[in-house]
Amino acid sequence: MHAFEYHRPASLAAAERLLEDDGCHLLAGGMTLLPTMKMRLAQPAGLVDLGRVDALRGIREDGDGIEIGAMATHAEVAESALVRERLPALASLAARIGDPQVRNRGTLGGSLANSDPAADYPAAVLASAAIIVTNRRTIAADEFFVDMFETALAPPEIVVAVRFPAIRQAAYEKFRNPASRYAIAGVMVAVVGGEVRVAVTGAGPCAFRATAFEAALARRFDATALDGIDIDGSGFNDDVHASQAYRAHLVGVLAKRAVRAA
Repeated sequence: MHAFEYHRPASLAAAERLLEDDGCHLLAGGMTLLPTMKMRLAQPAGLVDLGRVDALRGIREDGDGIEIGAMATHAEVAESALVRERLPALASLAARIGDPQVRNRGTLGGSLANSDPAADYPAAVLASAAIIVTNRRTIAADEFFVDMFETALAPPEIVVAVRFPAIRQAAYEKFRNPASRYAIAGVMVAVVGGEVRVAVTGAGPCAFRATAFEAALARRFDATALDGIDIDGSGFNDDVHASQAYRAHLVGVLAKRAVRAA
């Protein structure tokens, strides 16, 4: 790990000022950034630790839905009575991220801003039609994920919170790596205001919506409605964990399981 300056601002404004230095990176839970720094794959000149910025914390009502602060940990999301009431599928998803150490350090905002292709939360925000709130604007989930480790965020933007509508008919299913518990493939199905949304993570470079599944389920919300729909896996990830074809198969299997669970 290379030497770097460490900053721990107490306010969002102070964090913004520090980000004006192009060499500074934001540090939330550090579940991805710190390991990449140890391997010298990332070499920031400075880290801006958001741990003391109270404005980024909390889980609260937002009309019929909920607003979750970017620094809320996976464990806090999983254990929140409000999340379990308004969006139980999100609480269930958060409870299955990593291990207890990861769940108590990793954060919602950090996971989304990183856009790891195997992360769980991207599927949740896409399927839920959530809104990502930054210090500069609001971004619809459909416009947020651009590519592997790339989002619509433009420095010095900081994810402040995520707004989820109230959704009772939703479920997330994933096939996880047995060691890391990352999603080799994961699918969340949700009915949002009468619209069926199906979001996939783990399979491609970043999370995406399975529009063919959505159209079939809009006509008949039943797992058998997905029979015979082939997923094109030609652009999917292909690695030691799973081939493109296997991931494409998993997406179909997991989508049916999620529909049944929802």
